[in-house]
Amino acid sequence: MYRFLLTRQWVILTLLGLALIPTMIELGFWQFHKHEHRVEQNALISRNLDARPVPVTDLTSAGHTVPRTDYWRSVTATGTFDTEHEVVVRRRTSDDDRIGVHVLTPLDLKDGGTVLVNRGWVPAAPNQTAFPDVPPAPRGEVTVTGRLKADETTGSSGIKDLAGLPDRQVMLINSEQQSQLLSRQVLGGYIEQTGPTPPGELPERIARPDDSSIGPHMAYAVQWWLFVAAVPVGWIVLVRRERRDREQAAAGKATADAPGQPEPASA
Repeated sequence: MYRFLLTRQWVILTLLGLALIPTMIELGFWQFHKHEHRVEQNALISRNLDARPVPVTDLTSAGHTVPRTDYWRSVTATGTFDTEHEVVVRRRTSDDDRIGVHVLTPLDLKDGGTVLVNRGWVPAAPNQTAFPDVPPAPRGEVTVTGRLKADETTGSSGIKDLAGLPDRQVMLINSEQQSQLLSRQVLGGYIEQTGPTPPGELPERIARPDDSSIGPHMAYAVQWWLFVAAVPVGWIVLVRRERRDREQAAAGKATADAPGQPEPASA
């Protein structure tokens, strides 16, 4: 009855189904691990944003690599903005997805050292080679608050670090690069400024990172695992349909091959 399962077509179909099952199980766990990472990331963001602000020098120093556990930590810094060496970071979007730049201004700390401050978003200049119109940073000694961020690299951000850019324009926020341009030591990482609020509408402060959305990864994991269950069910349905079709074909052939009834004798 099931000898057809040994045919080449059915052997290939069965092997394909057996290969798909572990593959889809693995894809489901891949999405599940991405879900777990997102949940863990949200908890880290919430915990660090809600922590008591500390001086930035408590968490970083010149040449320091900001660890993931310190991302988005609330920090403060007191000093004087060095607007002469202010740069803009190209191809950055506002909260409503307008293309512009981020304003990156060194802050010379009161107790020594320099830290980079991302003051926020402004529109790009109509001519990409021109420096955009940037509202001036406050003069004199100021205390800024913000979120500590790690240096950007092409590997971590996916942004290609282009060469030959116009003067005072960069692609990445990177303390090592800026230290070379400034010819002095710069604290590792940078501050994403949240306060004080600028007197005008610009620069736009960068929005608080999302710590509530978990994304679709768990739903994708469940879908892959449902596909795993569907493979054997689908295989059984196909087998039964094939058996039924073969039985019907065999019954039809038997009927066609049966000898006809003899004709009645004439009177």
